[in-house]
Amino acid sequence: MLTGAALTTVVTLGLRAHEEAPPAPRSPGPASPAATGAAAAPERPGSRGLPARSGAGERVVYSLGRDRVWLVDARGGVRRAFRVVPGAVDPAPGRYAVTSRSLRGVGADGTPIEHVVRFADVRGVVVGFSAPRDGAPAAGGPAPGTGGIRASGPDGLAMWDFAVLGTRVVVVG
Repeated sequence: MLTGAALTTVVTLGLRAHEEAPPAPRSPGPASPAATGAAAAPERPGSRGLPARSGAGERVVYSLGRDRVWLVDARGGVRRAFRVVPGAVDPAPGRYAVTSRSLRGVGADGTPIEHVVRFADVRGVVVGFSAPRDGAPAAGGPAPGTGGIRASGPDGLAMWDFAVLGTRVVVVG
């Protein structure tokens, strides 16, 4: 257990020190793109709707119960919505902010990842959004003790473009 915690800390610190990237300029993404890979699972009727009580203004909304993310502009319009594969460690519902970003790295589970957007720390486990670097769809269950929330390549890029340092992240149940 101690070895796993040490490995997670080393990987996290290495990512932060080696591949910290400045905020990317915002670019408009498609309003409702077709998702690819694991994110392309069939939608339930009404599942694209932004959760009630998820705040106002520009923000990222992450639903733990629906494994879904919405990128919301300043006027409350959904710029993009997509499914994700959650990590093994979930952040508590609440309000957070993007604290760091890395263009590329290696997840705590050993997966090469890109477009890493971190926003929480849960008992020493860093939680953030990312996409597999090889373009493979995010799939399978998370490795124990990991906080990586995986998206498809195109969705990970959209997150990267949208969620610069300080962007609000609202986590709902």
